[in-house]
Amino acid sequence: MTTPAVTRDATLLTRAGDGTARDASAISSRVAREDRSHGARQIVNVLTVDVEDYFQVSALAPHIERHRWESMECRVERNIDRLLGLFDARGASATFFTLGWIAERYPAMVRRVVKHGHELASHGQSHLRASDQSHAEFRADVEGARRKLEDIAGVAVRGYRAPSFSIGRGNLWAFDCLAEAGYAYSSSVYPVRHDHYGMPEAPRFAFRAHNGLLELPITTTRVLSRNLPAGGGGFFRLLPYRASRWAIERVNRVDRQPAIFYFHPWEIDPQQPRVSGVSARTRFRHYLNLDRTEARLNRLLADFRWDRIDRVFEIDAA
Repeated sequence: MTTPAVTRDATLLTRAGDGTARDASAISSRVAREDRSHGARQIVNVLTVDVEDYFQVSALAPHIERHRWESMECRVERNIDRLLGLFDARGASATFFTLGWIAERYPAMVRRVVKHGHELASHGQSHLRASDQSHAEFRADVEGARRKLEDIAGVAVRGYRAPSFSIGRGNLWAFDCLAEAGYAYSSSVYPVRHDHYGMPEAPRFAFRAHNGLLELPITTTRVLSRNLPAGGGGFFRLLPYRASRWAIERVNRVDRQPAIFYFHPWEIDPQQPRVSGVSARTRFRHYLNLDRTEARLNRLLADFRWDRIDRVFEIDAA
């Protein structure tokens, strides 16, 4: 068992008067296991799914008012069931960051996720960006979503991911809310430059926030002094598969760290309804290569080893 290297210069992730972020060198991780059949060590990467439906995507929010969600065709359950079958076939386990809104409407689906051996985690109640909420609103959101998921599934929920990776320099108080609400870790920071999210100055790998909460950033690879996305999402769909494979292999080989990869159920659903009135940029980002994503995921599961966050980073269940 090994421990991932952790960036110590994390002062930018603290607020004035808090001092430096806590040293996370004691974070325990099953970064590499012995592959006895080949006599070599192989990194076990982290597979995550952000469980939301196509009409809840932040980029489409200007075109779909929240009061319309109830009348929209929901496709999340069929897509999750397809993913469960795919993961079973490949022997992969994942962490499912699930909206409370979805869990309320599909409780049997949530219980199936747990029954299939996956970790259940929180994505908040209704896909509100953390950066768009007050301290009190965010605390109520993450507390309520966690309680709802635990009541439905009957398991402890230890992890949280902010919609659109919306924890950054301007709302580091969100880490305090998460700790107060009983979470053990967050995976809400993406150390890249992007027009919708990103905190490029953040540590690239696991670190402790100012209050000791474990943060697990989405994976990047460092090229020419710049962080490039390597953790899935739109980049996995938009770029050729070999780009993602190269980036993850590089993180495993050069950084000796597990990659944290994410995607959404709607990304394997090319038949999803098209939303009218969106810009060409949004249309390109959301719909391109939906018909290729499932096959790419199948290759990804075959090319690397995957497990859930709580096992890779040995998060206590209590």
